[in-house]
Amino acid sequence: MPMHKIYNIASKEVRHILRDVRSLVIAILMPILMTFLYGYAINLDIKNIKLAVIDFDRTLESRELGADFFNSGYFVPSLHQPDISDPERVLKTGNVGAVLTIRSGFAEAIHNKDEFELGLVVDGADANTAAAISSYSNIILGEYVKSKLPPNFEIPGVTISQQVLYNPDLKSSHFFVPGLIAVILMMISALLTSITIAREKETGTMEQLLTAPVTPRQIIIGKVIPYIALALIDGFLILAFAVFHFGVPFIGSTLLLFGLIYIAAALSLGIVISTVVKTQQLAMLVALLLTVMPSVMLSGFIFEIKNMPIVLQVLTHFIPARYFIQIIRGVMLKGSSIQVLWVEAAFLIAMTIGLLAIAVKRFKLKIG
Repeated sequence: MPMHKIYNIASKEVRHILRDVRSLVIAILMPILMTFLYGYAINLDIKNIKLAVIDFDRTLESRELGADFFNSGYFVPSLHQPDISDPERVLKTGNVGAVLTIRSGFAEAIHNKDEFELGLVVDGADANTAAAISSYSNIILGEYVKSKLPPNFEIPGVTISQQVLYNPDLKSSHFFVPGLIAVILMMISALLTSITIAREKETGTMEQLLTAPVTPRQIIIGKVIPYIALALIDGFLILAFAVFHFGVPFIGSTLLLFGLIYIAAALSLGIVISTVVKTQQLAMLVALLLTVMPSVMLSGFIFEIKNMPIVLQVLTHFIPARYFIQIIRGVMLKGSSIQVLWVEAAFLIAMTIGLLAIAVKRFKLKIG
């Protein structure tokens, strides 16, 4: 394949990109702004839950446990102290989210390493908040009890075996921000290339391109290469913002390879769109419709795929973001390698080849 022809087309596309300063600014700033806004907006951490503590034990240990709840950041003391004889009454008013009852004998049980049970009454009207309260309470209680026992000691009847790996603080930003990178990269990459051929049609330069001594494959490849570089710059900016601003851990080392594969798939989708529509505005609209909603709703970014109806589960296999979200979460949070994530990478490569083949075929039809 004559590389100088591809180079010439790529150089022409770079000049187009550099001339359109407004689009260039949007291409660089939009991903950062979206990461910043959505990184804060899409946050399922439930904090400042009003908790009332009824302490019948009145010991140092019971006060320490209560302090641990309030120092966790998830709970704040309630101004409404519940009726000791009827702690559920305050829940009905909606003034507290939960009532923790520490019965007499808690400190003694801790020192004697006896079985003991605390009372936690949770307002279940909001199922998500109730589940979060139960989860946070178990973690805080478990950490406190462990701090008071010898290593590897277990209270009879109470087994503390819970261990949270890769995101021990259960921060939702560690879960959502990597997925957000996948969604934004898909949208920006497809958006960038969707206007390439549409722009040629609008400006009337398509005829010149079609009469040039180059094949459709060379045109497509030459047009995609500059946008791969631009999308990589976007990807690095978003990633740096996620790591340094949101504190998302970055353990793995193979993200660049997977990122290139994903960007190629996203750019290929944009090229296909570009061969179908005639105007840049329509190309951008179609690109947004085909990338944002499917990537957000059907990729596992927010909702569990296994909980979706079968039809939607099948449909998710055609969403590139589904595979990259698994990849980027695996690489960033778990340090997963290509030996673990090769299936997802293979799906993205197959999608890229298929989309490029469709784009080249449609371009041939146009020439004919």
